[in-house]
Amino acid sequence: MSTFQFPQQTNYYKGKVRDVYTIGNDTLVMIASNRISAFDVILPRPIPFKGQVLTQIAAHMLEATAAICPNWLTATPAPNVSIGKRCEPFKIEMVVRGNLTGHAWRTYAAGTRTLCGVALPEGLKENDYFPTPIITPSTKAAEGHDEDISKEEIIAQGLASAADWAVLEKYTLALFTRGKEIAAKQGLILVDTKYEFGKIGDTIYLMDEIHTPDSSRYFYADGFEERQTTGERQKQLSKEFVREWLIANNFMGKEGQTVPAMDDEWVNTISKRYIELYEKVIGKPFVAEELSDEETYERILAVL
Repeated sequence: MSTFQFPQQTNYYKGKVRDVYTIGNDTLVMIASNRISAFDVILPRPIPFKGQVLTQIAAHMLEATAAICPNWLTATPAPNVSIGKRCEPFKIEMVVRGNLTGHAWRTYAAGTRTLCGVALPEGLKENDYFPTPIITPSTKAAEGHDEDISKEEIIAQGLASAADWAVLEKYTLALFTRGKEIAAKQGLILVDTKYEFGKIGDTIYLMDEIHTPDSSRYFYADGFEERQTTGERQKQLSKEFVREWLIANNFMGKEGQTVPAMDDEWVNTISKRYIELYEKVIGKPFVAEELSDEETYERILAVL
């Protein structure tokens, strides 16, 4: 993917997955690449259509939740391009969990009964529902791994005021409820997800992507209870299968570990899983669209 130069461009940031261009003071152009990351490391090969899948799911979900809170998105001129308002981001991620899965389960299985200052009930097994969804925030690390943090620490460190935290909490739980409703209509359970917020003046905006396979975990609802009862693994749609493959190949992003090689078959498998998730979550067939860099650039310019 080329690096572009736009009129009135004031900044450029290459993230793990996205390239972000700042136009003037108040507009962002976000281009989702086909890069894929896990354990905070970019894997060696791009995944076909991943950028389009993420962009189009996020645009769909931002539109579907626009009544809950303001969001940053104003246009999607190309399959993997989002344009919107530049916000001053909170340096935290609002992670919300409906089920005991992933990092929360690993913490719980190790015997810990609090996560980010939230008490976890006794007697749960992996993937069980929490009595009510819990918010387990993390700090957004510029480099290295994000760190768990509690609401009290966020307010004490000035990462958000108590008043802003109350709004963030309200929006997070309302968005998660809406995400679960959308998923349920498609025969899915939205298990956990993360939201990022920022401010323009005094107004808090939802930023970035929401309810995508990179930021969320989905289980298939059909047979969920039976699988819980029998101890069978849950069928899921998320990026977790990539993490599991890495763990099976002795890679967890730790010092001295080497990222395993990815063959064509595995790259295509990941691409198909992303497309499957799009079709399951959105409920429509995925229409692959590949533009040249020139076409992408022209479409962005037409909106700016």
